[in-house]
Amino acid sequence: MNAPTSSRSRYKDFVRQYAAGTLGKDKEKAEGSDTKRGDPDASLPTPAVEGSRFTRWRERLLGGKRKGYLREYLRWLAPHRKRLSALVVLALMAAGIQMLEPLFMRYIIDQVLLAPGLEQSTRVWRLNAAGSAFLAMVVISALVTVAKDYTQRILNVRIVLALRRALYERFLHLPLPSLWEMKTGGLLSRLSGDVETTTGLLQMAVVSPSISVIRLLIAMGVLFTLNWRLALMALAVIPGAMIMSFTFARRIRPIYRVVREDAEQIDGRVGEAFGGIRVVRAFRQETRELLAYLQGRHTVLRKELFAHRRELVLWTSWGLLTAAVNVVIVWYGGHLTLAGRASVGDIMAFQWYTFLLMGPVWNIVNSFSETQRALAAMERVFAVLAMAPDKPDKVDASAAPEHFNEVRFDQVTFAYHEGKPVLHALDLTIPGGTVVALVGRSGAGKTTVTDLVARFHDPTSGRILVNGTDIRDYRLATYRARLAIVQQDVFLFDGTVRDNIAYGRHDATQEEVEAAARRANAHEFIVHLLKGYDTIVGERGVKLSGGQKQRLAIARAILADPALLILDEATSNLDTESEQLIQASLGDLVQGRTTFIIAHRLSTIRKADMILLLHEGRVIEQGTHEQLMARGERYAEMVRRQQNNETGEMGWESSESEIGMEIDIEKSAT
Repeated sequence: MNAPTSSRSRYKDFVRQYAAGTLGKDKEKAEGSDTKRGDPDASLPTPAVEGSRFTRWRERLLGGKRKGYLREYLRWLAPHRKRLSALVVLALMAAGIQMLEPLFMRYIIDQVLLAPGLEQSTRVWRLNAAGSAFLAMVVISALVTVAKDYTQRILNVRIVLALRRALYERFLHLPLPSLWEMKTGGLLSRLSGDVETTTGLLQMAVVSPSISVIRLLIAMGVLFTLNWRLALMALAVIPGAMIMSFTFARRIRPIYRVVREDAEQIDGRVGEAFGGIRVVRAFRQETRELLAYLQGRHTVLRKELFAHRRELVLWTSWGLLTAAVNVVIVWYGGHLTLAGRASVGDIMAFQWYTFLLMGPVWNIVNSFSETQRALAAMERVFAVLAMAPDKPDKVDASAAPEHFNEVRFDQVTFAYHEGKPVLHALDLTIPGGTVVALVGRSGAGKTTVTDLVARFHDPTSGRILVNGTDIRDYRLATYRARLAIVQQDVFLFDGTVRDNIAYGRHDATQEEVEAAARRANAHEFIVHLLKGYDTIVGERGVKLSGGQKQRLAIARAILADPALLILDEATSNLDTESEQLIQASLGDLVQGRTTFIIAHRLSTIRKADMILLLHEGRVIEQGTHEQLMARGERYAEMVRRQQNNETGEMGWESSESEIGMEIDIEKSAT
């Protein structure tokens, strides 16, 4: 059956899943095996009787993952326990003062206004004294409430900042496949909305329920003290109402989880559309992208209204319940007053206490409902924090050497997917300071070799040794600090020219930045920009040409002064004149550095100290340009083909069967 395409059909499918109780269950099952790896409670014991009532209620109320995430959230609150304690004390003070207010009204009515046999002057004195005390208590209550709210805001801000820092740091160190799976929209939604909602868990699940329970107990105690008959009448409807409310709230939670997932997908699609805006416009797909966005947002709106309708039923029921309880108190209290079993002050105090009583009950129910939203967001946040970082350092890891005397591939095999290696038992020794050119058709394994050297991936088997030590035994940060990469698809940040050149060295002086730009032959065009080195380049360098961006990337690598340099088609986007300028600067750049070059232009390759011709993940020819030409085999044939090619590109993609056009294995694998 074809997937629903319109927002209406998607909404109907959503309603069917909700009615069947399967909303989000398919995705949870699909992700179950993946999330176990990062589950803090994966080792929790499970009840022996599968499917028992205890098991079902345990999973509903706690759940293995959710229980672990709640413990993790409490761990995040631990450093703020002093401020949290102050918040609880202030909240208790505010609640206690509010509980005394109805007693003042009862005193004024029964002991002042309706008290028999009092002189007028005595009534006025008592009224003024009680009114002044009443006013003072209201002011104190307001001040305590302000202090409580400000304390909670400070606490929330600190937790939000700490969570965002930890989450962003974890994103920066997650394995690349995990980041690709979450997409840009998923990353942003977790950093913004999910963290904010998770922070609300402090109020909804900790502070508000605790204070509400205390207020509820105090109110019940006072009510029974004043008049147990009225108290029983007022409290009779509360248990059933709470059960109904909890049931409603539990059913609403999956809706908000699905809504957040849908919003994440929409945000990801928006990011893709504007990231590839040239493609969108070139193929005239503006209308299609707009319709896809509106369709997604319309579907989300339908689902939110679906949840809101159910919440309205709950809110309306509570409003009617509160009004009904007040009517019953006045009605039944009137009978008790006529019978001499209650006073007018009792009835007025009861109405006030009923308001104070229903408030905590509603807060408990509403807290449960809001907690469901916060739990859904919390699961997404802490699921990421529970994920293992990419390539964590070993306990005894050492700092990488400043100079690379030798890089050796010791029987290195690598596969993006199990059983489908793209490199096979690569065995090479590269002396320090050597310029190595990697050539071959697409999918031969060139980029994979450089990715392994940069430790974007680790070998499936075998080792890569630098100065005789496995690079996995070096601290990753120190190892990456020794290398620089210039890629074909240059990435520039939306900042100034100076900031982009100095991205790897923020402490670089203006003179050092300009020197690097001159060596990359970029200084001349930079000084002709509107603001020179202070010119904003735009997102991904959109305000610069391809050749200008490439030269800035080379200047960035020059300024980093790396021990190991990777040039991945670094001159591919340059015209002939610019390439000649870059070639001269590259000769100075690679001097004394171990350099890996992926290039198709003969002018770049022939100057290499070592040329590796890769085919299907294996080195089939190795040597200098002169040595390989003297052999007259595959490399020599490719060079001759290029010399006959007007474009000046190496003819790796010839019509010969063994070098035929194929899908890029490396890109398709990732």
